[in-house]
Amino acid sequence: MGKFVECVPNFSEGKDLAKINAIVDAARSVPGVLVLDVEKDADHNRTVLTFIAPLETAADAMFAVTKKAAQLIDLNHHKGEHPRMGATDVAPFIPIMDSTIEECVKLAEAAGERIGRELNIPVYLYDRAARSENRRDLAKVRKGQFEGLRSEIGKSPERVPDFGPNRIHPTAGAMAVGARNQIVNFNVNLATTDMEFAKGLAKKIRTSGGGLPALRAKEIFLESKGQVQMSTVLTDYRTTSIKRVMDELAKELAPKNISITGTELIGLTTQDAITDYAVEALQVKDFKKDEQVLETKLLKLLSSWQAGANLFVDALANTDPTPGGGSAAAVNGAMGCALGQMALGISLRSKKLDEAKKPAMRELAERLASHKVALQNCVAEDSASFDGFMEAMKIPKDNPERKVKMQAALKHAAEVPLKTARLSSEALAGLTVCVTSISPQVVSDYRSARYQLEAAIRCAAENVFINAEGLEDRAYAEKITAEVKGWLASGAAAKI
Repeated sequence: MGKFVECVPNFSEGKDLAKINAIVDAARSVPGVLVLDVEKDADHNRTVLTFIAPLETAADAMFAVTKKAAQLIDLNHHKGEHPRMGATDVAPFIPIMDSTIEECVKLAEAAGERIGRELNIPVYLYDRAARSENRRDLAKVRKGQFEGLRSEIGKSPERVPDFGPNRIHPTAGAMAVGARNQIVNFNVNLATTDMEFAKGLAKKIRTSGGGLPALRAKEIFLESKGQVQMSTVLTDYRTTSIKRVMDELAKELAPKNISITGTELIGLTTQDAITDYAVEALQVKDFKKDEQVLETKLLKLLSSWQAGANLFVDALANTDPTPGGGSAAAVNGAMGCALGQMALGISLRSKKLDEAKKPAMRELAERLASHKVALQNCVAEDSASFDGFMEAMKIPKDNPERKVKMQAALKHAAEVPLKTARLSSEALAGLTVCVTSISPQVVSDYRSARYQLEAAIRCAAENVFINAEGLEDRAYAEKITAEVKGWLASGAAAKI
């Protein structure tokens, strides 16, 4: 399995659903991105988006959502309870599975540099990506918010950004890009309207006020509920747990006879943090999370590459309409790219390889990585396109929209395998050029990669042909048929 990172950009918009959806769609448009959660809050006027992305495309995805947010959000007209300095306010990269915090730091630097250069938004690196100690703390970076930073940037040496212009973006503000470990965003609603008390309470319990370690806290008034909320961030939930925060709040609230009316977990929260709360609250002795949580045991079993491969093969074997030949074609293409990456990577280590050939081989390996992710996306896209056609078929026959939607779905069902054929053909062409540079020890893998890509082109072509037959737009049908025949011809010309 390739490496993935978690991305949790926060946007200064929590009310306009059209804008929020457009930003989320920008993330989905990047190969390999899987959106996990969209948490929007009207009182905070803020949305927290959580997605995972392959290491190769995570920085591109963060750039894409930042660009879209900058187009849609004007901080001059933004009002909300949550502190903010940018349209995309904060953009952290978080290691998951096999990725590392060091890799996330590099992603933060790459994304930050591009955002500053192409979008003219000043970028401050924070947390583990920070280049100075006073920028590790997000609250210090964001101090003064959009309006305060606007008056200081360009004047104060302390507010010179790490990337981008030394001036505020007129509508998108500035942003913090960083790398961090998992945190817990935890809000507690209080049965009071006393903001002065809440302000003192927040200062007392947070780390900067001498309270609990690894805890940020901010008082917020919820207009929609007519009550105070204690918004907290557990920056290290192993040092300060949810249970400890709740106990500390209860101790401070009791003398005032203020009750807790409810709590909120914002965005995705790690299972460990919730399990730790349960274990602490129940006072369970000698609890072993890795062994005694059923879902954890199952996840470990199912996350192996063998299990994943078996699940897909079994899904192909059943009589359900999807996945089918189009998805199988995309899997073949992705496997061909992956095998090609491996063969190139090992060949590049060879001391016998001509140094002059290495730059082109490295560039090809990067291109194969990108194509692999795009082909992996085609697996799900192919199934989704068939599902879209079936949905159109359910429209009553006397509805004039039925035919229009069926034709649109059929067109999309042809375009996905067409993309699979194109990507596989491009990958195959690249591998064909470097045949003399492959190390003898991986030549069988190299050849297998090419065979997989040839199979992908052939299988994808069959799916284009059958869907093109049903298109009423014959000119378009002939166009894509001719195009896929071209990819077939190029695949045949690349024979070993």
